[in-house]
Amino acid sequence: MSVFKRVQNILPAILSIIFALLAWQLTVQVTQLPRFILPAPADVWLRFLKALDDGSLLYHTGITLAEIVLGLLSGILFATATGYVLAKSRSLEKILSPYLVASQAIPVVAIAPLLVIWLGDGILSKVVICALIVFFPVLVNTVVGVRAVPPALYDLMHSIRATRLQILLKLEVPASLPVLFGGLRIGATLSVIGAIVGELVDAEQGLGFLLQLGDFQYDTSMVFVAVFTLIALALSLYGAVTLLERKFLKWQK
Repeated sequence: MSVFKRVQNILPAILSIIFALLAWQLTVQVTQLPRFILPAPADVWLRFLKALDDGSLLYHTGITLAEIVLGLLSGILFATATGYVLAKSRSLEKILSPYLVASQAIPVVAIAPLLVIWLGDGILSKVVICALIVFFPVLVNTVVGVRAVPPALYDLMHSIRATRLQILLKLEVPASLPVLFGGLRIGATLSVIGAIVGELVDAEQGLGFLLQLGDFQYDTSMVFVAVFTLIALALSLYGAVTLLERKFLKWQK
């Protein structure tokens, strides 16, 4: 892809960001709201530089990122393994489906305090909360992806006497990847929410802690910095999954 083509692709996003910043600045000037209610973009930028300079932003971002990555990976592994088993066994799916659906009816924020009590206020509780919120969308997409494999392809694999492992690696995994990556993209963004929910319940480090600290101290600029950092993490994870999707699904082109 040429440089001009790449610039052309990201130009709408850049223009939309510039427009949003101008609208934000105009709102601040027109309403004349105090800084602790709505700081100007320049105030947020200066607070970002200060947090970056004293190392607090990088430290807390690193904590949250570790929770997100560990929760995302563990949630994906457990969800894909469970989803594959359910996809191959409809009787087991009938038994477990009510429990799985019921688990999604309970907001994670409602059970997060219990998990913190049971697992402690360390990183483990945040990782588990993150994994739980990632689990269901990846599970559903895994089941749908495996069951979408055409029966004729199974007949072909059996005709050449392929083993169970060969069928899994050569047929089921490649055929279900397009649907599975859809779940991974959703899970990547939800994992950020899971980590922050855990930190808001009880934490002394992480971006959720910075959010609370900024709120308690009426440091609204710090709240904006933490929120924008979370957005950047979510976009980065989504972009990483998209790059992996392009790499592993080149055969679709």
